[in-house]
Amino acid sequence: MPVPDRTASDSKPARRALYYLVAPVGHPNYGDELIAASWLRHLAEVAPDADVWVDTHSPGPAAVLLDGLHPRAKFTDTLWRLCWEASSEDPWQAAAWVREAIHNPGMMPRLHHGIELLATVDVIHVVGGGYINKLWPKQIGLLAGAAAAAERSGGRAAMTGQGLLPACDDVAPLLRALADRFEIVEVRDDASAELLDVPVGLDDAFIGIGPHLYEETEDLPEVMLCLQSDLVEVGVGKLAGAVLSMLRSWKIPPEKIGVVEGVPRVDREVFALLERELPGARFYPFSHIWTHGLPVSPRQTWISTRFHLHMLAAAGGASGVAVSIHPDYYATKHRSLAALGSNWTLLEDLSEVPDRPKAGGYAPDVLAGFKKAKRDLAKTIYAPVVRPEPEPDGPAEAQVTPLRRRWARLIRS
Repeated sequence: MPVPDRTASDSKPARRALYYLVAPVGHPNYGDELIAASWLRHLAEVAPDADVWVDTHSPGPAAVLLDGLHPRAKFTDTLWRLCWEASSEDPWQAAAWVREAIHNPGMMPRLHHGIELLATVDVIHVVGGGYINKLWPKQIGLLAGAAAAAERSGGRAAMTGQGLLPACDDVAPLLRALADRFEIVEVRDDASAELLDVPVGLDDAFIGIGPHLYEETEDLPEVMLCLQSDLVEVGVGKLAGAVLSMLRSWKIPPEKIGVVEGVPRVDREVFALLERELPGARFYPFSHIWTHGLPVSPRQTWISTRFHLHMLAAAGGASGVAVSIHPDYYATKHRSLAALGSNWTLLEDLSEVPDRPKAGGYAPDVLAGFKKAKRDLAKTIYAPVVRPEPEPDGPAEAQVTPLRRRWARLIRS
C-alpha cells in the first residue's frame, strides 16, 4: 500500500499565542486606562497576531475606551467575578476560593468557559496599579486566580508595577506565597518591595510614555489642578482650602488656571467647592483628555492628588505639588515618583503653604531609561513559552512547566 505524501499543507496549523491581561479598566480612571492602553499598544507592536484577552471589572466600557489598540483584543470579567463571588472579605479565604474555582470550574458553572479559557493561557499578566490591597481585600483573588491559571496551563504568570500598600493585617505570608507562583514579579514602591522582599521596580505607565499622550496646543493654562474627592481621608473641605491657599499665595489669576478630571465626576466635586473663587478657570473632563491628550507644558505648575497625573505632568516637564490625601495609600504612591526624580514637592501637612515649585519634571534621559527598563522587562514576560511534552503515564507534576521565578530589577543611580 503506498504511503501518503505529507506536504506542508497537511501539517497542523500554528497555534496563536494567548496573552491574558488582568486590569481594573473601564470605570474609567485615567491611570488605570493608561496602563492597560500602554500594554495593548506594546503588544500590538510586538505581537499583533496573538490573541489578547483583558479581564476587567467593566469589560463593556473598557472595550469602547481601548478599542482598536490591539487588533485581536477581547474583554471579559472572569477573574473579577470570581473575586466578587467569594463569601468572605478575608483575603486568605478570598484567595483560597478563587484558586480552588480555577482548578474546579464546577464550583462556578456560569463561568465554566471563562475558566477553561484561563487554563489555556501562554502568559497571564496582572498589570500594574494600586488595586490589590486593604482597600479592596477580595481582589487578592486576582493574584490567586492568575497563579492557578498558570498552574493549569503550564504558561507564565507575571505581575508588574504593583502597589500593595496599605496591606491587610497578617497578609504578608499569603502575598509572598502567591508571588512565589509567579515567574516575574515587579512592584513600584519601596514599601511593596519590602512587603514581598523583592527589588523595587517601576510603575507600568512608564512603558507607554510618549508625545501621543499630550494635547498639541500652545494655549494652555499656567497652573493645572487635579483634585479628587474619593479616598480623601483629610476631608474634601480641607483639601479645597489648602489648594485655594496655594493659589492665593502664588497670586495666580483665576483665568490662568485649568482643572483636569482623572475620574469622571469624582474629580469635579472639589472644583465645585472652589468654582466661585476661580471665575474663568478652564475645566478639562476625562472625555477630553482621553481623546485629545493631557494639557501639559514644561512652563506649567501642577497641583495634583492623583498619582498618574503627577507622573504624566512631570514626564511632560511640568513642575508641581503632589498633595497626599491618604497617608497609607497616596503618600506611598507619590513618594515613589519623587524617589525616581519627578522634582515635585510632596505636601503631606495641608496646613502648610509651599512655595511655587520651579524645578521642572523628569529629565528626558531619565524617562528614556525608565521606558527602556520596562520594554526590557516586557521582552521577558512575553518571551516564547515552551511547554515540555507530557510523559505518558507520568505523574501530573512532571507535566507542569517548572517554576522559575524572576524578579524585575531596577538599579537607581
